[in-house]
Amino acid sequence: MGKNDLIGGSLWDHYSGVVADRMNNPRNLGEITEEEAKTLGAKLIVADWGAESCGDAVRLYWAVDEKTEKIVKASFKSFGCGTAIASSDMMVDLCLGKTVDEALQITNIDVEKALRDNPDEPAVPPQKMHCSVMAYDVIKQAAAIYKGTDKEALEDQDMVCECAQVTLSTIKDVIKINDLKTVEEITEYTKAGAFCKSCVKPGGHEEKKFYLVDILRDTRVEMASDIEKEKAKLEAEKFVNKSFFQKSKLIQAFFDAEIRPMLQSDGGDIEIVDIVDNEGQLELQVRYQGACHGCASSSAGTLYFIEGKVHDGLDNSIKVTIV
Repeated sequence: MGKNDLIGGSLWDHYSGVVADRMNNPRNLGEITEEEAKTLGAKLIVADWGAESCGDAVRLYWAVDEKTEKIVKASFKSFGCGTAIASSDMMVDLCLGKTVDEALQITNIDVEKALRDNPDEPAVPPQKMHCSVMAYDVIKQAAAIYKGTDKEALEDQDMVCECAQVTLSTIKDVIKINDLKTVEEITEYTKAGAFCKSCVKPGGHEEKKFYLVDILRDTRVEMASDIEKEKAKLEAEKFVNKSFFQKSKLIQAFFDAEIRPMLQSDGGDIEIVDIVDNEGQLELQVRYQGACHGCASSSAGTLYFIEGKVHDGLDNSIKVTIV
């Protein structure tokens, strides 16, 4: 089957080669019978799950060794589009050999990532992301059947969109992984907010605990904070790994660029008298000059300010003392 036999050439470009291969040649398509499970010394679990938003459905078969709780064999049947087949097939691969509890940790993001040709390019277009969500949900259903409980009892996450069955953690993960900037993009990738729209923003026909506009705002703030933390961590690692001589040069350059100009603007100044290495922790001995010398705040507020700047700009283990 050629690529134009499935979908138009322009749309085909949005699907990974792994997805195309899995939808045309699924490895795990089929069923497991009671007899087959018994020959494996395993318990047969059959779970069904469907996505009302698109009409797709999947049936998952697990043969579980009750002594180890490992999934020794798994297969599926899918009723829906090619992406649903590819997602279900990959989901079965991810389940095999894991315990039921380990399988519960598999998310739709894991399924989609496993379908990628390379880590930086999504495996499917945004409107097909919900297929991997369905694969994630059927795992929860199978685990619930095995444990003799309801799927809802295993849900440790908040449901944001009831229509498309999309959780808070899924939405946050999709925003971060794909650097989403609008609510419309969230809907394209997850289907959240595509139907009754109550979860998009306050004022819909049903009040919600979470709204996409708030999740997007808060997640973008969290992403920006994470970026700054990572930058700080990388800078700290760069500083820690340098020689004592290199650290001394960096400290002097930092003072000349960041500390001294601020003090000089008020008629003061500061000089580095010595840098002492106390078993890996640097003690920075400084002396005030000009208006800073003898200033009432120099031994408290000004010192704390300088040390804070040094911690933020270089390394938080550096101690600043006045001599």
